[in-house]
Amino acid sequence: MTLSARLLESLAPWRDAPRWHLALSGGLDSTVLLHLLVSLAQREALPPICAIHIHHGLQAAADAWPAHCREVCAALSVPLQIEYVHVAAGASLERAARDARYAALATRLAAGEVLLTAQHRDDQAETLLFRLLRGAGVQGLAAMPTSRVLGLGLLVRPLLSCSRAELQAYAQVHALRWVEDPSNGDEQFSRNYLRRRVLPIIQKRWPHASASMARSAAHLHEAGQLLDELAQQDVSAGAETHGLAWLELPCLALPALQVLSDARQRNALRYWLRPLTAMPDSEHWAGWRSLRDAGVDAVPVWKLAAGEMRRSEQHIWWLSGDWLHMPALSNAAVQGDQVVVLPGNGSVRIDGMLPAGNWQLGYRRAGEQMLLPGRGHRDLKRLLNELGVPVFLRDRLPLLRLDNHVVAIANLPGLHGAHDGSWQLQWQPPSSDQGLS
Repeated sequence: MTLSARLLESLAPWRDAPRWHLALSGGLDSTVLLHLLVSLAQREALPPICAIHIHHGLQAAADAWPAHCREVCAALSVPLQIEYVHVAAGASLERAARDARYAALATRLAAGEVLLTAQHRDDQAETLLFRLLRGAGVQGLAAMPTSRVLGLGLLVRPLLSCSRAELQAYAQVHALRWVEDPSNGDEQFSRNYLRRRVLPIIQKRWPHASASMARSAAHLHEAGQLLDELAQQDVSAGAETHGLAWLELPCLALPALQVLSDARQRNALRYWLRPLTAMPDSEHWAGWRSLRDAGVDAVPVWKLAAGEMRRSEQHIWWLSGDWLHMPALSNAAVQGDQVVVLPGNGSVRIDGMLPAGNWQLGYRRAGEQMLLPGRGHRDLKRLLNELGVPVFLRDRLPLLRLDNHVVAIANLPGLHGAHDGSWQLQWQPPSSDQGLS
């Protein structure tokens, strides 16, 4: 089967997309993909095709690449957009550049649109070997998926079954011009070292090594899907209600996890945590065991890259963003029918008119009590404990005081307003979206 026919076959699931965007670096791989797409469009009904070039500004040679991409796209009558991005300084320049590139590309995708990138079979083999050397698990060793969600659309890699040699041969037959990235020869970058030093030795002994490694990555991808299906079942079993639906924080019931084997617990938690934070390494999972096995009265915390996991009332909770810092708010005078923004803690709304008096909004103080009809004065700490309010939440709950006495606790049924229903204290907690990756 020709390269063109294989490309058309791999793109079949996305023929009805509203638009195809091509990530065009100007190098060999993306130039070949662009030429193939334009050739196919001359005889097949394909979505509109446009190209996007990302300029990182990391080296002087790159300044000439936008002009080259303009020439190539003009010759093929393909619209081109050029995005200039800033690469944040960090330990891994490769990763920072990749993150900046994909962030910029994601902003260009409207709902249902597809971004095509030109990674091929040899790239897949490099990715597998690179991640193997870093000790990756099944999900990591699945390497690059054929497609994944990106922004409002999808990222698709239609050339993963094609070798670099096939792309080079195609470029030579069609006399294509492309740019060479000088950094590709810099062996201080791990991928370049693998590509230039390690893989040639492997392929000399095993000529079909790249194809075999790509096949292994496909097997691992399938295994990862099966593990995800198992994790979905286990996470669903732990997604019981806890009476605090308004909190809108990721939460799992601990007993549902405790009945599973250690390996199955980790599998479920990896699946649950994947959209929230970077995965912990093998040694860091000791933090999970400490949190899981802590005494009933303990308040354990497992700190992860983008947030932390807390255990309270036989549930585990994911906290990130504003939830990682205690809010600072001195008593603020309030009136009825108003919304008050709480620094670092969402906002509260007072529904209804408050009677005349010295009303103040604040947080819990040590030793504070609340007068309950028919029950007398109750210590707030014991009251919140009886109601099963998670420990991490108790000092964040907004309180309403009248003449320095607590008369309402936001959102808690029976405690959040006047007994005759004339007014209520409603709290909109901060979002945990800051922890999403």
